[in-house]
Amino acid sequence: TELLCFQSFRFLVKGGLAGAAVYVAYDQGLLGSGIEGAEALRKAQETVPPAIQEWTDYMGWEVRAAQLPSTPKIDFSFSAVWNKGVHRVMSALSVAPTRACEYTVEGWKYVKDLVK
Repeated sequence: TELLCFQSFRFLVKGGLAGAAVYVAYDQGLLGSGIEGAEALRKAQETVPPAIQEWTDYMGWEVRAAQLPSTPKIDFSFSAVWNKGVHRVMSALSVAPTRACEYTVEGWKYVKDLVK
């Protein structure tokens, strides 16, 4: 019973962390449109380096600006990438019934060959 309680506790903690991560992503606009995601990325690029500098100053570590990595430059459109993903998903869903029938027929043939 101790093991079950421990596993249940771990599951609840992991579920809570996952839920919190999804909430923060939603709250920051990362799960919205491409424009909202680009805005959230821009805010993060402006906020993270000063936060790291403040944290290192608080800890008493000396970090020169040259030691901090620069933020990556992203030269692609989030909305174009999003739209491409939506098109691929819709394409896969449109052929899903046909593929399901094909796989069912192949499965029955395989089972019949095993029974023989």
